[in-house]
Amino acid sequence: MTPPAIVDSHCHLDFDVLSNDIDGVIARAHDAGVHLMVTISTRVKRHDAIRAIAEAHPEVYFTVGTHPHNAHEELDVTAQQLVELSCHPKCVGIGEAGLDYFYDNSPRDAQAQGFRTHIAAARAADLPLVIHSRDAEGDTADILDDEMGKGPFKPLLHCFSSSLDLAERGLAAGAYMSFSGILTFKSAEGIREAARLCPLERMLVETDAPYLAPVPHRGKSNEPAFTAHTLAHLAEVKGVSIEDMARITSDNFFRLFSKVPRPAQYEAGA
Repeated sequence: MTPPAIVDSHCHLDFDVLSNDIDGVIARAHDAGVHLMVTISTRVKRHDAIRAIAEAHPEVYFTVGTHPHNAHEELDVTAQQLVELSCHPKCVGIGEAGLDYFYDNSPRDAQAQGFRTHIAAARAADLPLVIHSRDAEGDTADILDDEMGKGPFKPLLHCFSSSLDLAERGLAAGAYMSFSGILTFKSAEGIREAARLCPLERMLVETDAPYLAPVPHRGKSNEPAFTAHTLAHLAEVKGVSIEDMARITSDNFFRLFSKVPRPAQYEAGA
């Protein structure tokens, strides 16, 4: 039986554990029904390498941006520079950017400054903003509210693992929510509660590979093929079929990442 077509909306194919076996990673993804994946930028200075992966593989798209861990390293990157880099036909989003107070690898004021720069770029480019938020729910929501008042943009709370308060405030601001392998962890009932709260029309799935492999691969290196496990668990949480969840999350992806053309595998009845 042919698996339903799924999109891995967030992975890191430039990280060595995946880039060293990129052809195998993509082949296994296809076998699992994952025919599209977005490789996400964590440093603008890695832009050439990330772009090259997307250019070499038809099923791969990419973003441009600076992870909050690295915000202090790239405060000289302007919104205009991000917009210019995003003009590449396969660059389909801005980020990931946001706030991470769990590790505090970058000063919090630098994270906030970088976050707002990326919001400005996403607004100007009319591309989705991939948001990382960990242990920073209140400040993330406050910045979203403040910046949305300056003009609309398209937020995506990636790898959602935060509080119901951020889910509620993010959804009120128009955000989409993406769920990763964390959803399958026994200890993650709070994330499943957030998934129950999230409307079907705002849901995406991802791996965040090579991190956070879902059950039954927990503890191993993650890869796009494993999106299928998260999608099956999300379908169970929401009480819909796997086929319907694949269709719903793919439709949501193409609505949000509107720069990505829809391949034949994702057409109705394919």
